[in-house]
Amino acid sequence: MKLFITGIGTEIGKTVCSAVLVQYFKTEYWKPVQSGDLHYTDSHKIAAWTDGTICHPETYRLRLAASPHQSAREENKKINLNDFHLPETENSMIVEGAGGLMVPMSDDVFMIDLIQRLNLPAGLVVRNYLGCINHTLLSVMALQQREIKLEYLILNGEFPADTERVILNFIGKETKIIKIPEIASPDKEHIKAATKQVTITKL
Repeated sequence: MKLFITGIGTEIGKTVCSAVLVQYFKTEYWKPVQSGDLHYTDSHKIAAWTDGTICHPETYRLRLAASPHQSAREENKKINLNDFHLPETENSMIVEGAGGLMVPMSDDVFMIDLIQRLNLPAGLVVRNYLGCINHTLLSVMALQQREIKLEYLILNGEFPADTERVILNFIGKETKIIKIPEIASPDKEHIKAATKQVTITKL
């Protein structure tokens, strides 16, 4: 299994969910673009929160904590899709994007283009907030438009029944639903505990 983890926006728990899935499926991990927090990257977090995970080096490490296109410009760089190559491994791998599908990596290249470049199915992380239905359905439509398979819809935390019902009614039967419990303070203990509560279902 190789899976690209994206989200319906920023700060909705992609890295925490990635850690749970890395632990659950016993995969390796790769973050193609890291913008900011180079002293404690998402790869550092995955390594700290999971058991002996192989974390492959980022293709781009950018100092500014901002959208990748802005971070790259600050360093007089331009992110090039041709620079990205899926790390060679026979093991399963979780690949984590930055922000949502339409996060720009340059003025005309977006995160969804990287998913296509790597030819991976997607796992879409959803968190409950006012507007999450709109952002989820638009993200699903964007994946459908690009003919990117939505392998998993990942529900991060608790959802009102009305919200969950509308979202799931929009999801195709080929997509599996992963439910990950709320994790208040991510660390190895809480990630392991959450892994035991993960549920994976089909519609």
